[in-house]
Amino acid sequence: MTTTVSFTVATADGPRPVSVAYERTGSGEPLLLLHGIGHHLRAWDPVTRILAAERDVIAVDLPGFGTSPGLPDGVPYDLGTIRSVLDAFSAELGLERPHAAGNSLGGLLALELGRTEVARSVTALSPAGFWTEAERRYAFGTLRAMRRSALALPVPLIERLSGSAAGRTALTSTIYARPGRRSPEGVVAETLALREATGFHQTLEAGRATLFGEDVKGIPVTVAWGTRDRILLRRQGARAKRVIPDARLVRLPGCGHVPMNDDPALVARVILDTSR
Repeated sequence: MTTTVSFTVATADGPRPVSVAYERTGSGEPLLLLHGIGHHLRAWDPVTRILAAERDVIAVDLPGFGTSPGLPDGVPYDLGTIRSVLDAFSAELGLERPHAAGNSLGGLLALELGRTEVARSVTALSPAGFWTEAERRYAFGTLRAMRRSALALPVPLIERLSGSAAGRTALTSTIYARPGRRSPEGVVAETLALREATGFHQTLEAGRATLFGEDVKGIPVTVAWGTRDRILLRRQGARAKRVIPDARLVRLPGCGHVPMNDDPALVARVILDTSR
């Protein structure tokens, strides 16, 4: 069941209220799961049960995505602000240095939590922030096209398409290498999440100037990339390894940009191995 927690975050204009929706399950050391832009916490459903056997799993809807409200007016969706939100969220829930795993935007945020010593380990799945300018423009253009398509499709058509493997492929093949494996309900929910994401444009705008250029020291870090990622090309993993020399760089065969659906067992093993 989704729960919402509210707290205050320090901003340039003083303390501001923020609310974040999350789901929590399992037991063990805490593990924070962070989704990508336009997605929501349901992205982690294929691996949550496996992870919950060993970890206290907290899947988060980032501000302006899923059922989390957007940030207050005037508060930027930049890396520093969202890191502060996640830091305050962890404190509110009493999470003492959780492990962090993230995908795409969430992978970038997980690395930032590791860099600032908020997280005790980091697994970054196709993390943002290791692109060239041309690669960033390509990725952002693809994301905008996905958003336009989601907005253009009537909800009954989305539901009808999601009922077949071919339809799920049409809706989600940009992010999944094996879209037929995603449940119809999951495809409907994530397509609606993309079209209703109030923080989409602000997050993209903040990302225009975002590069991750600092090492993450003193904790286990894994950077994993799907071999069939069509949004953030896998060569960016080599750049991540140069920035974070001690990171373990892992190849995810046959996986797309959101690998949790394509190979749940492999992704869960990578996360658990890192957090051990």
